[in-house]
Amino acid sequence: MADDRDYEPGTWVIHADDASRSGDVAPPIHQATTFAADSDEAFLDAATRSFADDFYVRYGNPNHTQVADVVARLEGAERAIVTAAGMGAVTTLALGLLRAGDHVLVQKTTYPGTANLVESLLARFGVSWTAVDQTDAGAFARAMRPETRLILVETPSNPLLDLTDIAAVSAIAHAGGALVAVDNTIATPINQRPLEHGADLVWHSATKYLGGHSDVSAGVVAGSEDLIEQIWRTHLVVGSVLNPFDAWLLLRGLRTLDLRMQRHNANGLALAEALVEHPDVTRVFYPGLESHAQHGLANVQMDGASGLLSFEVAGGAADADRVLGRLALAKRAASLGSVHTIASRPAAMWSNASYDELTAARISPQMIRVSTGIEAASDLVADFLSALEP
Repeated sequence: MADDRDYEPGTWVIHADDASRSGDVAPPIHQATTFAADSDEAFLDAATRSFADDFYVRYGNPNHTQVADVVARLEGAERAIVTAAGMGAVTTLALGLLRAGDHVLVQKTTYPGTANLVESLLARFGVSWTAVDQTDAGAFARAMRPETRLILVETPSNPLLDLTDIAAVSAIAHAGGALVAVDNTIATPINQRPLEHGADLVWHSATKYLGGHSDVSAGVVAGSEDLIEQIWRTHLVVGSVLNPFDAWLLLRGLRTLDLRMQRHNANGLALAEALVEHPDVTRVFYPGLESHAQHGLANVQMDGASGLLSFEVAGGAADADRVLGRLALAKRAASLGSVHTIASRPAAMWSNASYDELTAARISPQMIRVSTGIEAASDLVADFLSALEP
């Protein structure tokens, strides 16, 4: 399919990889780890060509190419690469772009794995960092240094659903010679395309919404040809290689991403609206609500608020656990973005954190995080309202 056609996302998830298919309507799984060449010249070409998917699986694989083509098109990027996990994606991204002496800005509220990457691994390699309030674009400007090279953004954030003004932060970064990479896992490119707002790179834990069925671990990074090639060369060293079968599963999940996100968006909003009216719910965190402090920003940079929300029940941890235990449809599990509704208590998941650390992170003992699935909204809302009964 020609790249200059103006198709909707629901069409691109089906056809964006047409050029990398071999005629199969349902693509085959290329499980081979190495590929034979017909001549010395062909072997040399495959061995030295960027993003080669016909040489060795660490360099690429036809299934990798197909997935990357779809995500790149959805994000409006020139190129994408896939990795074995979301942490493989952001770690490879950071190691590919940073060196000793560089400085990184990261949000105070971000995925714990990203925080550990910055605070532990990168710090060991001589990269300094500063954590800022993501809701205050001015905080990013004040924290910039001459040696700042990268700003890591997660919007919406997990589990508080705070937003970062991508356009404002990107302008600040570029004025200071830094790049912006956005974790778009929660929104997905159906709801938000950070490159359109000035960001340089996007990454995903494709384990979540992109895969969508809790059966594959994967990561993706998308951006310009030059930046992705730089990251790809680091990927050859890091070796966070996505299994070809998992790439095939991810592609299968992507085919329904547009449809699933429409249901996730609708269910997230329906549940949030029901919870905000409940007398035993003290707070609801969801950018799709007009009461959300950054609802205006959500309307500017998002097309939908996705299916993740958090709420606090009256009482304490025992009251939240009682609600979780009474849910019939929601599964108590980690992760998010599945066709199944998943609910958990963040404070219990991060039990190694101290009370002061949880308080500073605004994670209360009675907070419940919900990743709405694609069940019927009426059944889902009824399940939560029933669980909240005295």
